[in-house]
Order: sequence, then structure tokens, then C-alpha cells
Amino acid sequence: MTTSEPRPTVLFVCVHNAGRSQMAAGWLQHLARDRVEVLSAGSQPADLINPVAVAAMAEVGIDIATEQPKVLTESAVREADVVVTMGCGDACPFFPGKRYEDWALDDPAGQDLTAVRPIRDEIRRRVEALLAELT
Repeated sequence: MTTSEPRPTVLFVCVHNAGRSQMAAGWLQHLARDRVEVLSAGSQPADLINPVAVAAMAEVGIDIATEQPKVLTESAVREADVVVTMGCGDACPFFPGKRYEDWALDDPAGQDLTAVRPIRDEIRRRVEALLAELT
């Protein structure tokens, strides 16, 4: 990819935008640096990001503590080149020509750190594969 090419935009969507999608966005921002535009949103956003997700990401040196859950909008989906859904089902608007992926991942809500670590690590594996395809 040359510097004149537009950066691909990836939108991560889960129901509450408090755990899985926030961890995925954190991983992609960390691994891609400025090569990819990263968005995240939720179909029914929570009030706060999941503190266990924050702790799990902090263990690997990624700070997502200042992130806030955001509501999913049609404009975010339109802007994205790739839309990765994580358990939001049919709540995500569909636009022909977009690349959609659905990642079946356990929800970290209500889980302890021991249970969230494998979710975090699986998200990293999937983000690395996605990034390899995009760049």
C-alpha cells in the first residue's frame, strides 16, 4: 500500500460496544498504527466500557480505558470497507458491496479476567489475519 492510497476503514460492532468490539478496535489500532481507520459501535451501547475488558487489554499494553461505547449509525457502516459483527445479529444495517464478517466470540460481559483472556487472545488472532488481508 502506498501513502497515496486511501486507508481501509474497519468497523467492529457488538451489542453493547463495551467488550469484544472495543478489544478488537484496540488491537487493530495497536497493530495497524495509522494504516487502517478503526471504528467501533454497538446496536445497544452500554453506559461504560467493560472494566474486565480494559484490564485484559492493559495486561498486553493496550489502553482502552478512555474509550466510550458508541451507538451504531448507518453513516459508520457506509464509511466502513469492512464491517465485523460480534453477536449483534440483524441489528447491523446491510449495504451491498461492503465486506461483512461475523466473528462468533464469547461475550466478556459478566466474566472474570481469567475467562476474558482467551477471548482477548482470539480477537488478536482474528485481527492479525484481517490486517494481513488489508495491508
